Amino acid sequence: MWDIRSIVLFICSIFVVILISLSMANASETEKSKAEWNALYVEAGCMDLNFFQREICKTKVFQKTNWQSGKDQLNNTFKKLGVN
Repeated sequence: MWDIRSIVLFICSIFVVILISLSMANASETEKSKAEWNALYVEAGCMDLNFFQREICKTKVFQKTNWQSGKDQLNNTFKKLGVN
């Protein structure tokens, strides 16, 4: 049923998945602290709203901040590759 080659391939696959997961976890070390997020929410005026409006506003601020970071990373990659 299971030969040694299949077992080794299975173990290697699990090892690769674990390594990818660990590298993804380390990539998020540059995230903002809770105080920085609260400052962004106050600046956007989210804290003066009712609960539902506040959560919608906070989501918009979060997405705008993270998407801008992603766009900047993508543009830097294109510049390094010479594609623009």
